[in-house]
Amino acid sequence: MTTTADTIFALATGTPPAAIAIIRVSGSRSWQVAEALAGPLPSPWSPAYRRFRKPGSSDILDKGLLILFLASRSATGEDVAEFHLHGSRAVVAAMLDTLGEFEGCRLAEAGEFTRRAFENGRLDLTAVEGLGDLLAAQTETQRRHAIRIAEGGLAAKIAEWRRHILACAAAVEALLDFSDEGDVEEVALASRIAALDAEMSRLIAQPSSERLQAGVEVVIAGPPNSGKSTLLNALVGREAAITSPHAGTTRDLVQVPAVIDGLPVRITDSAGLRTQDADEVERIGIERAERAIALADIVLWLGDEPPPTKAIWVHSRADLPGRGLQPPECDVMVSAATGLGLSTLAKRIGAAARLVVPAEDVVALNDRQRAEVVGARDALRLGIVETDPLLLSEALRQALLALDRLRGASYAEEMLDQLFSRFCIGK
Repeated sequence: MTTTADTIFALATGTPPAAIAIIRVSGSRSWQVAEALAGPLPSPWSPAYRRFRKPGSSDILDKGLLILFLASRSATGEDVAEFHLHGSRAVVAAMLDTLGEFEGCRLAEAGEFTRRAFENGRLDLTAVEGLGDLLAAQTETQRRHAIRIAEGGLAAKIAEWRRHILACAAAVEALLDFSDEGDVEEVALASRIAALDAEMSRLIAQPSSERLQAGVEVVIAGPPNSGKSTLLNALVGREAAITSPHAGTTRDLVQVPAVIDGLPVRITDSAGLRTQDADEVERIGIERAERAIALADIVLWLGDEPPPTKAIWVHSRADLPGRGLQPPECDVMVSAATGLGLSTLAKRIGAAARLVVPAEDVVALNDRQRAEVVGARDALRLGIVETDPLLLSEALRQALLALDRLRGASYAEEMLDQLFSRFCIGK
């Protein structure tokens, strides 16, 4: 059975072999363990060179740096010891095995260091979610947004909202105590709550951060033999889809993640759209293609006829005879064979994608966060129409409770278990 009273340890750096490995130990016994392995302890935050020995043996496990961190200023809110070692598999395995022999010490579970930081007040829940997104980030846009959240961008906004709501609550108390002066106070309250409503609504209206994490859905569509699979391969830079001069080669959806113009996208190659001469399997592929087009954020249309839906109209195969001039109704002319127009198309895709992901200069909400902000805003809206100060006071209290849930002051253990399971063992 695992408990927070246990002292935990894990490799905090990448899988060996590596030049350096860092093993982190956190908990009430961490310094005691460090002393047993390294001898006299250095001052906190002062790296010290030590030989690490297995207790009861003269054999040296390794030589390296020992750094201690006091609970009051450590990442987890507990006493922490870090061993900076040589990064061979044998050294890391020997150190981890030795740490596991100490009473009350065990290997950390996934995300347990971060969970302790949260439970000890070093991080709020929004910062934890931002850190999780940062660990999963694959593009520069994802990284910048995750850093903004992990560094407290949303937490600062929540703190500002709470200050305003508490000030409103104090004003309501004044209304109850000095009701004969209520007119002026009520006008100021209404103005303040309206400003909060407007700010929360602007944030709610932004696309969710999940859109940024999952990627923008881009579907390549058009009639058979219009160069869809070839264009997919050119956009992702590899042979992701089978190409053939024969019509109907692509019969199912082929989806490939990619980064275009700095944004994460998922590009889908679809079956050629036609109503005649399609066998049963191809017809199923066409139905799936139509569904994908209906759900897409961006459609790249490669047909010579107008697209059936809003799309970026691409004049493809521009290297072939008779196709070297761009029709005026098309948005961009490309040749996957020569590379003509591919950079222009990428910029068009990027511009369209930025309309469906959060703007780079805002703090975007995930679905959980949005639900709590909506709850806080709706409570404020309900309160502002109340003529009874007692009911307004209750509405303000409900808004504060929603913000407390947002920052993790109250939470469900199941939700935390799911959140921290996304983290690696050493984080």
